[in-house]
Amino acid sequence: MNESLINFYGRDFFVNQHVLTPRPETEQLIDEVLNLAGKPYLPGIKSAPRVLPKNPYILDVGTGSGCIAITLRLMLKNARIQATDISKDALEIAQKNAKKFGVDDPHLFIISNLLENVKFTPENTPDLIVANLPYVDKNWDWVKPETLKSDPDLALYAEDGGLELIKKLIDEAEKYQIKYLILEADPCQHQALETYAESKNYHLKTTNGFILTFYRKYDTI
Repeated sequence: MNESLINFYGRDFFVNQHVLTPRPETEQLIDEVLNLAGKPYLPGIKSAPRVLPKNPYILDVGTGSGCIAITLRLMLKNARIQATDISKDALEIAQKNAKKFGVDDPHLFIISNLLENVKFTPENTPDLIVANLPYVDKNWDWVKPETLKSDPDLALYAEDGGLELIKKLIDEAEKYQIKYLILEADPCQHQALETYAESKNYHLKTTNGFILTFYRKYDTI
């Protein structure tokens, strides 16, 4: 198993051939979560008004190395964080990263295809779902496969112009009336994703680089 360390949001995470290598653009997802939580993401930056509950339940879908979930767990001490991934191999490296950073939570990671194995009840529904799911379209002529060879295809590619899994997640989130979604996608996909989300009662709140933040249309923000 070829492991290396990759810096994400100021911490070095283990990665291997079973997980996506964290990219700098994904760090903006953390910024957006902190915004919703009313926390400044940089010294001297004024925090946005808090819209999440004081003790939010945040679910990271498709966690891979666990870098998003673990970072949020370390930065939001009052939050309950859980994360899912379809790959057992990926969750093994995520567990290794959790141990590295002293995150001792046996309920942090769930093996699941999107939300399939998450136990939802009225008292156990996430306030926010975050996800960096596969969104690369193999037909994009600017994609150079050799630059992605260290990443598993399972974590990179999706059908339907790269949006198949993100759309499925939006469908499932709408079913369970999740209030907020923070999703990563290529900017060329943002318009199509915004249109699809609107059809599922999600309105675009903000965009930040590759990151889109949605809220349910029938909830106040």
